[in-house]
Amino acid sequence: MSLTADDVLRLAQELDIQFVRLQFVDILGVLKNVSVTVDQLERAIEGRVMFDGSSVEGFARIEESDMYLRPDPATFTVFPWRPRAGGVARLICDIVLPDGSPFPGCPRQVLKNVLAEAEKKGYTVQVGPEIEFFLFHNDENNSHTLQTHDSAGYFDLAPADLGEDARREVVITLKEMGYSVEASHHEEAPGQHEVDLKYLPALAAADLITTFRTVVKVIAFRHGLKATFMPKPFSDQSGSGMHLNFSIFHRDENLFYDPQAPMELTPLCLSFIGGILERALEFTAVTNPTVNSYKRLVPGHEAPLYVAWAKGNRSSLVRVPVARGSDTRVELRSPDPICNPYLALAAVIKSGLEGVSGNIAAPPLIEENLYLISPEERNKLNIKTLPRTLGEAIEIFKESAFMRDVLGEHIYRKYILLKEHEWDLYNKEVHDWEIKKYMNLY
Repeated sequence: MSLTADDVLRLAQELDIQFVRLQFVDILGVLKNVSVTVDQLERAIEGRVMFDGSSVEGFARIEESDMYLRPDPATFTVFPWRPRAGGVARLICDIVLPDGSPFPGCPRQVLKNVLAEAEKKGYTVQVGPEIEFFLFHNDENNSHTLQTHDSAGYFDLAPADLGEDARREVVITLKEMGYSVEASHHEEAPGQHEVDLKYLPALAAADLITTFRTVVKVIAFRHGLKATFMPKPFSDQSGSGMHLNFSIFHRDENLFYDPQAPMELTPLCLSFIGGILERALEFTAVTNPTVNSYKRLVPGHEAPLYVAWAKGNRSSLVRVPVARGSDTRVELRSPDPICNPYLALAAVIKSGLEGVSGNIAAPPLIEENLYLISPEERNKLNIKTLPRTLGEAIEIFKESAFMRDVLGEHIYRKYILLKEHEWDLYNKEVHDWEIKKYMNLY
């Protein structure tokens, strides 16, 4: 049951909470917070805590910097790793302007706007994230290294999987915070792990992704490890992705499932897939937001590169897992775990809804390994390729009226400026590969 403001005030007293962190994310998806003591909690819940927006990446200019945090009572939870007596809790906030109107640069509001469109049609969008990450050793100065803590692979057990204890504590911590975990296991690369989170309404799922990243980093630190969600730490190992599973419900009915239909998938489901594939190139700059993201989107490690869909084929961008009934879902395999979850979910859900409203037909299934199909054959099948670099993704993004509409003018323009700057810095840098390749050769 969703908590109210009165519930939060009562629980804070009953649980002996002394500090409350008012959390929000910037445009890049980096978690920020303003901490208040419990005696200021009522004032905070009323939305009367102000902060300087000019200090937050992509938010506002100095001359228009005053903003307010509006906490969502439903997000109240206690941090289990903090002391129980005099404990610490958190509330996730929306950002509003001094006149009370939503701040156009608030990523959470972008997702709420898209979900409001879905709600008008009677839809509840559910999302189940599958999040991968690496655990590394720290050195004697507590700085991160690239030394993994094990040499295990897919689904291995201890003692090969030395991160099992940390991963188990992550799961237990999430459960204590009120979240459900469907599965967790060691992934393909040494030191790589995956936790699959039970599906939630899309806004709660985005909140959970930001929470999950914090929990993993905190628990890893307690085990003397460094956690990273960087998509591709090693060139010769699999990278970390964040597969997103989508379904649309009307009350308790999964609108993707029809036992009488081909593949037991409704026309609505197929159009949702069609919409995602139609806009995939345009939203990739958001779902895969860094230079490093595109080192993962290469053949050879089950990361998608080609815009197609399938049932069991893991080389495709979109996959429909075998589960049916209420578990029928569409899996998008390209996003990585450092994306801003609010912007990424907004863009993908809007794409799918556009497919539904426009009756966009999903292209034919392709169950072949797409990495083995020749470029000529892919052209015949009209299979597009995802952007190969951040620079290419941003150029596509800049021409997208669709993404401008989803994100709003403020975030759209700020995002372009931030990512163009990142791409320019990367291109100016001389990298170790260049030194090794060219120094002696020429």
